[in-house]
Amino acid sequence: MKFTITLDRDEDGAWVVECPSIPGCVSQGRTKEEATENIKDAIKLCLEVRAERGMPLTIESQQVEVLV
Repeated sequence: MKFTITLDRDEDGAWVVECPSIPGCVSQGRTKEEATENIKDAIKLCLEVRAERGMPLTIESQQVEVLV
C-alpha cells in the first residue's frame, strides 16, 4: 500500500512526519530519511491496531482548492 505523508521540522530541528489518512499516525527522526523510515513502521503498527479493533484502516482524505 502507498500512503501520502507530510514532513515538517519542529522547533528543535527534528523532522516530524505524519500520515494524514491514519488518525494519530505520527513519528519523527533526526533526518528526513530517518523520519521517513520511522513512519513506515508507525503505519504498519497503526494498521495492525486498527484491524484488531475492527476500525476502518484509513479515513477518507480529499484535496480542496482555496483561493487566496
